[in-house]
Amino acid sequence: MAHIDFWFDLISPYAFFGWLRVRDLAAEHGASLRCRPVLFAALLDHHGQLGPAEIPSKREHTFKDILRYAALHGIELSGPATHPFQPVTALRCCLPAVAGEHQRRVIDALFRGGWSRGADLGDPQDLTRVLTAAGLDGKGMVARTRDPAVKEALKSEVAAAIERGVFGVPTYDVDGELFWGNDRMDYVALRLGGRDPLDEDAARRLLALPSGSVRPKAR
Repeated sequence: MAHIDFWFDLISPYAFFGWLRVRDLAAEHGASLRCRPVLFAALLDHHGQLGPAEIPSKREHTFKDILRYAALHGIELSGPATHPFQPVTALRCCLPAVAGEHQRRVIDALFRGGWSRGADLGDPQDLTRVLTAAGLDGKGMVARTRDPAVKEALKSEVAAAIERGVFGVPTYDVDGELFWGNDRMDYVALRLGGRDPLDEDAARRLLALPSGSVRPKAR
């Protein structure tokens, strides 16, 4: 059986889009699916990068891009109340240590609550409201996010993602091969179907190329 690790942060609209498809893709190919919340900001810090929302022109491009994608794919999209927002509590809610057997329901409720219905995913009261409206124990789940063990669990996921080589969200780890971005879902499907077009020998040759120069600076 094939396996997918789905690394995501609720702050990413592309992770939302990926979430809407990855479950069906796993079911279609008989693959197991593990949902792994990770703090995108921690990945950015580790790799020395800025997030899309931290670069004004990229922020504008991103918001227009996701509106186009949503319109073309019939996805309800309004955007969360604020962006960027502080996603730590929401991500802790998505951990198995908090969500338990309802993990996928929690993830779905929070993604849709924020990106489709405008909830503030950085506000514990809004998180409680969204989860309760989905028939979950919103108050209890949000309260459990303050447990030190839960806090450590999210930190452990971040450390595991960094060790695995994850640098952005969404990332799909398909049996040891990483695919980054919602726009790479077709590659995920090909991999799951045993039709990955990657030439492994060519990839090794390119990866072995020496660096010809360092990044030039403007003069």
